Amino acid sequence: MTAAAFAARLRGMNIPRIRDVSVIATEPAGVRLVIVKLTTDQDGLYGYGCATFTQRADLVVEAVNRYLKPLLLGRPTDGIEDLWQAMYNSSYWRNGPVLNNAISGVDQALWDIKGRQAGMPVYELLGGKCRRGAMIYSHAAGREIPETLDQARKIMARGIKAVRLQVGVPGMAAYGAASAPANKSTESEQFQDPVFEPEPYVRRTLALFEAARKELGQEIELLHDVHERVPPRLAVQFAKDMEQFRIFYLEDALSPENIDYFRQIRAQCATPLAMGELFNNPHEWTNVIRESVIDYIRVHVSQAGGLTPALKIARLAEAFNVRTAWHGPGDVSPVGHCANVTLDLVCYNFGIQEWTFPNDAIQEVFSGYPVVKDGYALANEKPGWGVEIDEKAAAKYPFGTHEHTKWNGGWGVVRREDGTVINQ
Repeated sequence: MTAAAFAARLRGMNIPRIRDVSVIATEPAGVRLVIVKLTTDQDGLYGYGCATFTQRADLVVEAVNRYLKPLLLGRPTDGIEDLWQAMYNSSYWRNGPVLNNAISGVDQALWDIKGRQAGMPVYELLGGKCRRGAMIYSHAAGREIPETLDQARKIMARGIKAVRLQVGVPGMAAYGAASAPANKSTESEQFQDPVFEPEPYVRRTLALFEAARKELGQEIELLHDVHERVPPRLAVQFAKDMEQFRIFYLEDALSPENIDYFRQIRAQCATPLAMGELFNNPHEWTNVIRESVIDYIRVHVSQAGGLTPALKIARLAEAFNVRTAWHGPGDVSPVGHCANVTLDLVCYNFGIQEWTFPNDAIQEVFSGYPVVKDGYALANEKPGWGVEIDEKAAAKYPFGTHEHTKWNGGWGVVRREDGTVINQ
């Protein structure tokens, strides 16, 4: 068929319209995943999008079913930007994580549909690859420093070139690492939550990285996640003290409420900084990128509203030499991981990709999870995201399948020893 004949054939095709909007809510790995499925009026043409906000997953399901579905039914699938803006402005008040994640599910599903229509992976629709694979990092954590380092060695043995290190603090809650039961007050049930104190955590982490550089060597890239748990002044000092260990980056040294302090950290040291997994408002990421006070933007793609806004974030960041490091833990579905890898491959300013390996239950529900080879995540080469979902298998793992998510799947509360709730 000649190019002219093929073009004429495409012009003669009807634009698909949205016939149905449904939600697949499943928990195969102890994390509540939300997937939006758009079905079109063309037989066999549908798409999937990640809408996972695991701490409020049930609300995202309602947002899709009660508010977005009536808005979308019957609309054409070709105008992705137009539909994104319509959904974003549909509630008047906006920039909230529930609505953003619901929008993301639709947005990513529309990109999946467009890729399936074209017979191409989504990355081809965005200009094609500018690298063969995305360098990943994985997590090593333990109650004690030797346990964390042993976990790191196992990760390194798999060919992974970057490792995030976390260690428990005795008697305290610890982010990303198991710890001994926290001390609890008996005065009131209000103070039965886990306890965390910043200064012991900082001392413990500095000891971890000193040991890591001695035992793991200088070649492995090391990362650490503060998870916003230290006050701003201590964060400045902590970043300075971490400089000696030549880490790949220090993540979330500050909470979004305190991001102006990044200017002070940047003025004090050269420790690379990553921020953004809690961002869902353009006004949060615009200034830290424009002022180049961070080195890596770490937005959770569905939290920002999907692939469409994430591409805009990446392009803005490129202009200011800020690299991407999209959030990629277990509370990103396989569809979301495919979207992350697509961004990694098409954006010149890619930095690194957080990675979670799927367990057997995930692979029972989802096919098409990107593969990792020699420390790099490789794109799924099938049309769209290349992901298929076994909805019967997904139904075997309803919300509440795992004990720790039965109450509501929330994040929980951590307090200082005096009972004060802290950012986390």
